[in-house]
Amino acid sequence: MRKLIFAMNVTLDGYIAAPGDDLGWSGPSDELFQWWLDHERAISLSLYGRRLWENMSAYWPTGDQQPGATPAQIEFARDWRDTPKVVFSSTVDAVDWNTRLVAGDAVAEIARLRAEDGGPMRIGGAALAGAAMRAGLIDEYAIVTHPVLVGGGAPFFTALDNWMNVNLVETRTFSGGVALARYETRR
Repeated sequence: MRKLIFAMNVTLDGYIAAPGDDLGWSGPSDELFQWWLDHERAISLSLYGRRLWENMSAYWPTGDQQPGATPAQIEFARDWRDTPKVVFSSTVDAVDWNTRLVAGDAVAEIARLRAEDGGPMRIGGAALAGAAMRAGLIDEYAIVTHPVLVGGGAPFFTALDNWMNVNLVETRTFSGGVALARYETRR
């Protein structure tokens, strides 16, 4: 069985995007970007909702060709293109870069993928991850909290039907006051 990880940058008040899908608050330091690269290298399949897919696919296919790209950004772009991806959307028409599109039941497909043998999967996007949370499919949460309050936007956590108990397995601080907290779901 594969492990399903929900990992995102989050504001101190719990949002993954400010109003208007603004991500300007989340620019990572070199140290944090290296953590994200190491995390990405360990993932064997990435699962995206539509909005996060649109954000990622607008930049990372050519991220290694951008002026001033750091070695870590160059490697991240290459790894992002090479890592298999699944986009869950009924409105996206086509995908590229080692990606397949699923327009049907996202929870059923995520459960099927999670039951397979293979390396860890990462899920991104609040609505998609929220559906997986409510279905009890997420095994780990990696919350990278930035010291900024945005007052609204897309929340990291959506409403749950029941309590979910987790165990803290790692904490780490990065420059600029950014903090990582990693939790595993108690089963």
